[in-house]
Amino acid sequence: MTRYIGAIRIDRVIEEEGPDFIASRLLPDATPAALDPHRHWLEPRFLDPAAQKLVLTMQSYVLRTPQHTILVDTCVGNDKARRFHAPWSMRTHTTWLDRLSDVGVQVEEVDYVMCTHLHADHVGWNTRLVNGRWVPTFPNARYVFSKAEWSYWEELNKKGAKYSDGCINDSVLPVVEAGRAVLVESDHAFNNEIYFESTAGHTPGHIAIKLVSGGKSGVLSGDVIHSPIQCAHPEWSAVGCFDQEMSRQTRRAFLERYCETDTLVMTAHFPSPSAGYVERAGNAFQFRFEEEE
Repeated sequence: MTRYIGAIRIDRVIEEEGPDFIASRLLPDATPAALDPHRHWLEPRFLDPAAQKLVLTMQSYVLRTPQHTILVDTCVGNDKARRFHAPWSMRTHTTWLDRLSDVGVQVEEVDYVMCTHLHADHVGWNTRLVNGRWVPTFPNARYVFSKAEWSYWEELNKKGAKYSDGCINDSVLPVVEAGRAVLVESDHAFNNEIYFESTAGHTPGHIAIKLVSGGKSGVLSGDVIHSPIQCAHPEWSAVGCFDQEMSRQTRRAFLERYCETDTLVMTAHFPSPSAGYVERAGNAFQFRFEEEE
């Protein structure tokens, strides 16, 4: 499905979609008992009733403006050793590059890659394995990272690759060493239609990306929120959050900011169609998917 925010064309490139993490493994507060009051709307679309796994999407967004082709987040990738989540490790089967081609974009045509943060499932296709070496997948692109995000992971990675599950070594450092990285502030304005919003908490330099064009607005949330259940429970943070309390505060502030507005929220991991609008539900929120208008 192609969307438009004014003059900005937006396409999703899906790597995988389906039951993934056991709910309480990704969101420790999402115990079976805590989920019981929500099962009537969670199952089966958002929570697989048999496996008790959250239904998640691994995807990128392609933004096309009259001047640039921009790729936001690059999923898990192939051929990469991962310990945190076994299904991500040493994969050879994903057809993400073909799906990028399906929306009319070749790797040489990408001008910018923007990563909301530097976790393994958002940087994987930054690089690919060529003759035993990790090389930037997008040879003509500049890779835009938050300076605060890169500084944190660069320093932590010196203690050992295990702290980033190896993704800094195979998916970020090769880009930096090739001179393709651009480090910016977390409130960077790319142009007069594309802006970064600091949404630290899940990681120290996490950003959301705001789009404003032709009187319309949208925002790419990254991992501010992983599943619709966190609209009902904004206080539930993911196991991988750098700062659990900051993540809670940032998520609630994000939901408050876009609640009852016409800003289209494009999530990283919600099931298809992945985009919609935040509405108030008592002291919390609910997500109205675009298809439900």
